[in-house]
Amino acid sequence: MAAENPLGHIIQHPLAGFEQPADLGFLTPRGVVTLLSDQILMMILAGLLLVLFVPRLARRRAGSDPIGRLVPTGFGNFFESVCQYLRKEVAEPVLGAHTDRFIPYVWSAFFFVLTVNLLGLLPIQSLSALFGQHLGGTATGNIWVTATLAVLTLVMMVVNGLRFGGMAYVKHFCPGPLWLAPLLVPVEIIGLGAKTFALAVRLFANMIAGHILLGVLVGLIFSAAAALGSGGGLAIGVVVVLGSVAITLLEVFVAFLQAFIFTFLTALFIGMSVNVHHEHHEEAGAHGH
Repeated sequence: MAAENPLGHIIQHPLAGFEQPADLGFLTPRGVVTLLSDQILMMILAGLLLVLFVPRLARRRAGSDPIGRLVPTGFGNFFESVCQYLRKEVAEPVLGAHTDRFIPYVWSAFFFVLTVNLLGLLPIQSLSALFGQHLGGTATGNIWVTATLAVLTLVMMVVNGLRFGGMAYVKHFCPGPLWLAPLLVPVEIIGLGAKTFALAVRLFANMIAGHILLGVLVGLIFSAAAALGSGGGLAIGVVVVLGSVAITLLEVFVAFLQAFIFTFLTALFIGMSVNVHHEHHEEAGAHGH
């Protein structure tokens, strides 16, 4: 498979029998809707792992005595540390009084994106031949997946901006004089779309880049073997394997980093929407003085 297409592990592979004809315009460029694919399976697997194991691991305590029940241990200590950091250092500074309302979404976004990123690094593709289906893949390397996550954040921004800000949120789309509204309102709306676009593309581009590089490096082995013989392929293979190990370690770091960046931007954008009325009150107070 790698010899035919070294980038085959990056693209989405629909599972046999799980495609239905459909015509939804640009949403269905091939004229079909994919009901189940290797990347969808990875998202389902990520969700199941989080639902089944995180609550159990997070509840682990050092003992059964009154003090021990308050002290996390093992993975419970890890999850509590991560959740506490995301709450105090990421969410609270930008969400303020609304932290308790949105911290579950912030935690869910971080752990889901991180789990999907890490699952994409596992060599599950080697099991594809056993099941006759292409397995594995990084779901966050699919722009439709990252765009969906970004749109969920957009919905959280707009709905809760209106919910907590009311007219103050609507008015912030025209921060200047009313006669400038035809210019300022479209700019603010474009800015809202740009935030969503940045969330989707940043995660997608960073997750797919490393996989493309690994795919190209693996393809070099087969190209060298075809052009230089088995000896040339072996020599190039040694260099490629060493480089691939380094890139894989870098991808592990990127998996954590991009999950954190996505979570940070999500909290920041939601905070900018729900706290917009505070900004207007501060500006009004400044003008009053």
